[in-house]
Amino acid sequence: MNPAVLPADLGAFSLAVPPLFAALAPARSILIAGAGGGFDVYAGLPLAFALWRGGAQVHLASLSFSELELIDREAWVAKDVAAVQPDTTSPDWYFPERTLARWLAAQELPSTVYAFPPLGVQPLRAAYRYLVEQLDIDAVVLVDGGTDVLLRGDESDLGTPVEDITSLAAVAALDVPVKLVTSLGFGIDAYDGVNHAQVLENLAALDRDGGYLGALSIPGSSREAALYRDAVADAQAATPDRPSIVQGQIAAAISGAFGDLRFSRRTGGGDLFVNPLMAIYFTVSLDKLAARCLYLDRIENTIGRRQVITRIQAFRDELLSARIPRAFPH
Repeated sequence: MNPAVLPADLGAFSLAVPPLFAALAPARSILIAGAGGGFDVYAGLPLAFALWRGGAQVHLASLSFSELELIDREAWVAKDVAAVQPDTTSPDWYFPERTLARWLAAQELPSTVYAFPPLGVQPLRAAYRYLVEQLDIDAVVLVDGGTDVLLRGDESDLGTPVEDITSLAAVAALDVPVKLVTSLGFGIDAYDGVNHAQVLENLAALDRDGGYLGALSIPGSSREAALYRDAVADAQAATPDRPSIVQGQIAAAISGAFGDLRFSRRTGGGDLFVNPLMAIYFTVSLDKLAARCLYLDRIENTIGRRQVITRIQAFRDELLSARIPRAFPH
């Protein structure tokens, strides 16, 4: 397989083996990272469980919303890279990375969760490059809880793209043989204005470009699903004042739930639509996705998160016309 390029011949992938796993099969050391920050890394857990069970070396990383400057000094392994362990101390009550590290340790699974502060593209890329070099990473999978990472910029609404697109831009320039983006939680971003007919249109375009690795459902009765649900329940118990609405909906969908559910106080005012589509990984080539993003060059030289926000807004302000949102015809 050529660096960062998916197989071009039609026989490279088969229906018998999910392309997501076929693409990762040659990798010796895989980094699964939450693209959008916070609890996004949890969306990568079912994939991590399956890969660990198959004997792969898997590492987890997260773009953190916690106050990382408050954690132990010895946790910082490099500039903008913290290795969060189960015993990492912090006064911050919102600390998904440590919550996950503690849960992983209780399952006797690798329990280091690497954390990055909210950054612009340049320092975040340097942080990723450090992990790639130190952990001998030859495959990176960015995971989005939701679908806004799949938007290219001219849609009717971009949802909450800042962290997702910063992660995409940061990893796009890394010299790693396999780079993928996978999305779990289809439909969740409708709450933030995303039109999912346009998400499907983008996936179709990526398929024409040879950048779509298909959809893969997480079976509700699988070991991966059971562990994921337990991890999400543990996270909700550890963060009762701010449980993840995204992961809660995905966990509910993987349990076979349907419709408008109320699983926390944070979901009391909206109309949720939990359904089986939320339990499906949609996977694409990271490089193909990055090439289709219309404003990735605008944020390339950013240092801080605020720069990313203002440059995305400037792009949207200059956009002559956005794609007209479409409703599902069935």
